[in-house]
Formats: sequence, C-alpha cells, structure tokens
Amino acid sequence: MSGYTHSEPFDIGLLPVGTLHRVYYEQYGRKDGKPGPLLKDSASRVILLDQRGTGKSKPATELRENSTPDLVSDIEELRQHLSISKWHLIFGGSWGTTLALLYSQAYPQFVGSLILRGIFTASKSEVAWSRGPLGAANIFPEEWDAFQRYLPEYERHDMTAAYYKRLTSDDHTTKIAAAKEWNRWDLSIGELRIDEGGFKQLDDDAWSLAHALMEAHYSAHCFWLEDRQILKPENLAKIRHIPGKQIRPEVSGFHPY
Repeated sequence: MSGYTHSEPFDIGLLPVGTLHRVYYEQYGRKDGKPGPLLKDSASRVILLDQRGTGKSKPATELRENSTPDLVSDIEELRQHLSISKWHLIFGGSWGTTLALLYSQAYPQFVGSLILRGIFTASKSEVAWSRGPLGAANIFPEEWDAFQRYLPEYERHDMTAAYYKRLTSDDHTTKIAAAKEWNRWDLSIGELRIDEGGFKQLDDDAWSLAHALMEAHYSAHCFWLEDRQILKPENLAKIRHIPGKQIRPEVSGFHPY
C-alpha cells in the first residue's frame, strides 16, 4: 500500500517442510489478531511467506520437492504450525491467486474470505499468451523478437523448454545469460508502458536466476495441474460459499514469483 509504514515483524521463522526445504515466514500486527496477509486495521495478524526455493526460504533455487501440490501443502502446514484455526482472509496476486484458489479448493473449511488481484489460473491459453507468438508478442513485437533471437530457430517452437534447458545447465554463465533474457521479456510485458527502472533488477544475478528458474520450472511442468483444473465446475463448487473480491491488477502479464 503506497505510503503505508508497518512495524517490525513480531515473529520470523523457517518452517521445515518435506525433506529438503525450510519455508520462511513473518508475522506482523497483533499476535491475537485476525490471521491473514493484509494489515487492514489494528486488529489484524498478518502472515507472509516465501514459497519453496525463493526469497529467504532455504535452500535457494532448489527444484527438488518443489511443485504446486507441495506449495499448497506448505500453506496448510504453516496454518497448523501457527495454531491458526481458520484464515480470516487470503490475498494473492497473479501466481498468488493460483495458490490461493488451489488452497481454498483443497481446504475450504479453513478459508474465511479471498481477495484476488490479476487472477491467473495456470491454463494453457494463459501461458500461451505470454510465451507464444499470438498474445503479448503482438503488443511488444520488438521485445518478442529479442526473446526469440536468443535461441536457435529450431528450438523456438517451445520457448519454455528451450530456456528451461539453459536455466538448469551445469554452466553458471549459461544459466545467468538465459535468466537475464527470460526476465527481460518478462519485465517488458509487465506494463503497457515499459518501466525502464525495472530492468535494473537484471544486474542482480541471484534475483535474476531465481526468478527465471522458478517461472520456467513451473511452466515446463504445466504447474502440475490439469488444464483449467481450477475452473472445473466441481472445483468451483467447493469455494462458491467463500466471500471473495477481485481487485484491478496493477500490471498485465504473467509474474508468478
């Protein structure tokens, strides 16, 4: 929230999940407040977390045991770890909406309400819009051309697979170079008016690799979801009773992590 200053977290932790990962989380506000991700008033208890392999979670960029079902399970493990009987509100943006909806469909009894910004359901058509020639490529043709030119022509039929191969290379230079090109395209389609300042992030090799690697990892595995899984009538029926609100996204494009 622009202009808002919050206090320091009253709790910071690393929650062991699976056999490899420790998920980083922070808590703000009141210890006895309503649990959720937004500090709406003085009665709130705000819980934030970094998904596996990202941010301050350990180990960084670890791809093993790192899938969508794992992330959904982590949210539930965190709820139990913090002794939260029910999330008062779950907030998500883009990839965060994917996880919010999947968690709610898996554990509807523990979700009080939802606020979603820039809904992304991880369908094939949504991914094709940002990684194929018929969507964002038509809005940003020069940037798309640069994104393609990094790869030999014979690999351009599957941009995600080609970049993922390089992002998981044993050669560090190859990984960083591919990450910068992946992120350059990603940042280019983030707003209709390109923010040149955002490209400064490309100078941070650690950020660049983590961001590109996780996006490509999940995209290459189709997010471990059936196409349009979230939108299936039987799955929507599980959350139809949960109050929710969609707010206008600040950016367009696919920015999961």
